[in-house]
Amino acid sequence: MTRASRGVSSARIPTALALGWARLWGGAVMFDDEFGLYVSTGMRGGFARGGTTIGGVFLTRKPPSRRLLRHEAVHADQWARHGLGFAVRYLWEELRNPGSRNKFEIEAGLEDGGYRTSSQSS
Repeated sequence: MTRASRGVSSARIPTALALGWARLWGGAVMFDDEFGLYVSTGMRGGFARGGTTIGGVFLTRKPPSRRLLRHEAVHADQWARHGLGFAVRYLWEELRNPGSRNKFEIEAGLEDGGYRTSSQSS
């Protein structure tokens, strides 16, 4: 739990809650050593888009690619940096600048996260 929470005590709470949430939605949880992230696959629901990182846990249905896990590990770093307030910050940013314009998604790497960038749509 400490590694997935990036050693930040305030990130342990959302990480622990996300692990419980994963089990509630039928997820199988494993720990990815390379990215220091819990990954819950096989979930019936309970996440947004193709998956959601809460604390140090990536919640999703299908097994993710290595690129996507690299992207989600940055979100775990963001949780550690901003603490519990990250959820509010992320949602506020998403309301103002959705998807590929969200500064937290840009920092995590748009291509790794599967976002279409303006250069891909031309």
